[in-house]
Amino acid sequence: MSDHPEQLMVRLQQQLAEKRAHDLYRQRKVIGSPQQVELLCNGKALLSFCSNDYLGLANHPDIARAMKRGIDRWGVGSGAAHLITGHTAAHHAFEEELAEWLGRERALLFSTGYMANIGVISALTRRGDQLFEDRLNHASLIDGGLASAAAFHRYRHADTAMLDGQLRAVESGNRMVVSDGVFSMDGDMAPLPQLTACCEQHDALLMIDDAHGIGVLGKQGVGCSAGYTQQQVPVLMATLGKAFGVFGAFVAGSETLIETLIQDARSWIYTTAPPAAMAEALREALKIVISDEWRRDHLRQLISRFRQGAGQLGLPLMPSETPIQPLVAGDADRALRWSHALAEHGILVTAIRPPTVPQDSARLRITFSATHTAAHVDRLLEALEQIQRQDH
Repeated sequence: MSDHPEQLMVRLQQQLAEKRAHDLYRQRKVIGSPQQVELLCNGKALLSFCSNDYLGLANHPDIARAMKRGIDRWGVGSGAAHLITGHTAAHHAFEEELAEWLGRERALLFSTGYMANIGVISALTRRGDQLFEDRLNHASLIDGGLASAAAFHRYRHADTAMLDGQLRAVESGNRMVVSDGVFSMDGDMAPLPQLTACCEQHDALLMIDDAHGIGVLGKQGVGCSAGYTQQQVPVLMATLGKAFGVFGAFVAGSETLIETLIQDARSWIYTTAPPAAMAEALREALKIVISDEWRRDHLRQLISRFRQGAGQLGLPLMPSETPIQPLVAGDADRALRWSHALAEHGILVTAIRPPTVPQDSARLRITFSATHTAAHVDRLLEALEQIQRQDH
């Protein structure tokens, strides 16, 4: 028997109370400044180490000017889905430039990464197919797997030996393997050499979500797929609101792949196209991502400085060479205490708690931007040293 509306509201209130009691309640912060390393958060000036703006492009003046020019030319809304009248010359040009940069035949612009992952997995699998995903994949990939008609298998994080065994055990249906390129909460990278070899051996289609690698890793910021061909990584997806500093997502691959998504990816077909002005901003962002190698060099220096300092302090950092540097607290209460203590030092770092991460692995997800300085890193380390001393 289903709940009456009043009973449902009582149950929801109880669930919210339980989240508060277990330090799992989430609250929005109100930001009163543009995205930058020094933010106005809930009315307080804070040095931020929790944005995904890895290259510091979210408030870049050239990109802002490109969007303003786009508004002057195209207006503020696209008015319709891509297949009706929403697909402008700006969208088309960005897709072509993106594909050329990535060394893929075609690229397709999606409104969000979540929509891209749901749409791609649903479009490429059907009943009787076999889908394999890393256990620590992003929620959108997991939800795409759960929503698909394929038989859904999950393998231990980065365990390609387990994946190999699962693929061997399957006797029917097409096979598709899906993995993050850089794992968003751990900061480590997928074992791409083993994944590509495993997929080649078992005739499986490989999809990589490079949301946290694109713009940051590889020559010209091509991402974790740098050095891999379209045949080795047939389905490449990434988002454009992180290192690119704007918004949206894309899928890149063969002509056949992109045409299939245009026909069958429901989350692309049945939604309004992003504004053309956004596409103009993305075109400018792509130029900066390609040209500004100094941003990636500086990021690497900051990461190295932080990891060296954290190592000297004995901080429980997870192994990661990317801008995502997780500091493990264990229980949610401790992660929240650390986050609040950092805020007292004028530093913003979000506490990440279950169910976003596994039970007993709550953490501070520290992230770096190319607009941070060495002095910012030292300030963070000094604050962490004081918190560590007080926490013991």
